[in-house]
Amino acid sequence: MRLFDSWQIWALLSAMFAALTAIFAKVGIENVNSDYATFVRTVVILLAAGGIVLATGQWMDPATISGRTWLFLILSGLATGLSWLCYFRALKLGQAAQVAPVDKLSVVLVAIIAALFLGERMSMTGWAGVAMIACGAILVALK
Repeated sequence: MRLFDSWQIWALLSAMFAALTAIFAKVGIENVNSDYATFVRTVVILLAAGGIVLATGQWMDPATISGRTWLFLILSGLATGLSWLCYFRALKLGQAAQVAPVDKLSVVLVAIIAALFLGERMSMTGWAGVAMIACGAILVALK
């Protein structure tokens, strides 16, 4: 198996970039409105993602995408946008070292929602890990 064919490598890279996002954002929103900062971030992401899709030849004809796929991609985009707006507002008001772990309660919510609605199953060890994430986020958030 090649290194970059592993979901674990991509997940670790995601975590690393998410950590950098929190640090860069906390410094970047110092003198601007958090909603405007989210707008700037979104434009940068749009340009970067568009460039990657074009450079790698992965452009698809939008007409070939099913209505169900469009619906869920649009819902995902709306949820992402709302998440970013809330995240940047929280960073503006709080400390990055407290905001980021509370934001990661999304891991707990994903596990619960995936089990309830997608039928995904985790071991008791997995659920113990999810519980520890929840407890850790709460402990970090406490003053």
